[in-house]
Amino acid sequence: MAKYSQFINSDKPTLIDFYADWCAPCKTMAPILAKVQSQMGNRITLIKVNTDKSKAIAADYKIRSIPTLILFKRGKEIWRKTGVVPAKVITGIIEKQLK
Repeated sequence: MAKYSQFINSDKPTLIDFYADWCAPCKTMAPILAKVQSQMGNRITLIKVNTDKSKAIAADYKIRSIPTLILFKRGKEIWRKTGVVPAKVITGIIEKQLK
């Protein structure tokens, strides 16, 4: 995860989406995350990690099911959710971290 550490350790919230191309719920999350990114703009960083191509990173974060979203701020994991999550829920969690 070293290549993402500058984002994870940032004051700006960083949302990481662990997904796979073959995963139907992951495909459902794609437009939801696009909406979140559109609404939040540059106030957040969104990173997508393909678990098939980044198995070591997925193992480091104990990803057992996908999609899994993890929100980081200042190097700490502050929220994690597996499965399809509505945009409203995600933006609500992020908004709390921006205050």
